[in-house]
Amino acid sequence: MGERDRLRDYRGKRDFRRTKEPQGRSDSSGAEPRFVVQIHDASTMHFDFRLQVGDVLKSWSIPKGPSDDPQDKRLAVPTEDHPLEYEEFEGVIPAGEYGGGTVIVWDHGSYEPLSHDRKGRSVDFGESLERGHARFRLKGSKLRGEYALTRFRGGNDGDTEEAWLLVKAGGGAHGHGTPDPRRARSVSSGRTLAQVAAAAGER
Repeated sequence: MGERDRLRDYRGKRDFRRTKEPQGRSDSSGAEPRFVVQIHDASTMHFDFRLQVGDVLKSWSIPKGPSDDPQDKRLAVPTEDHPLEYEEFEGVIPAGEYGGGTVIVWDHGSYEPLSHDRKGRSVDFGESLERGHARFRLKGSKLRGEYALTRFRGGNDGDTEEAWLLVKAGGGAHGHGTPDPRRARSVSSGRTLAQVAAAAGER
């Protein structure tokens, strides 16, 4: 499936004459794939967790946000694929547009795929997600270390809504935990959600 097809759902939900969200490009260059965690003050406050797989960002909505405590199991609900440049998106999505509200980049960086089969052989990361279990090492400013995404409900049959768990894969907590989203600051601009919203209002 081409990049344009994979972003069909994403583009179909947005009017790019109104929102400054990126439309998408076909550039998957780079030594390591990228990840981003954004905080989105929409109708319900949540974190968006995105992993680059090929030329798109596979995306999950995480209501409570990621945690670096291995005992925390975070619900992760899949959303539509996003374009790669969404890693850099920070701003206000207009009211009435899909997902309207303020977005900040809480963390971003690269990640190392770690998925393997029972014999220890490496498995393509996209394939491991299709199978429902993927391990990876995050190399961000705030999130670092091994994590795993595991599907526990739904799948390819389309009859049941998919649900996953995001879990820190051992190694102990590093003291960050999950931030208060209203006090958290962007790793890109250093601003809070309120500051980003206020700046957009002034413009």
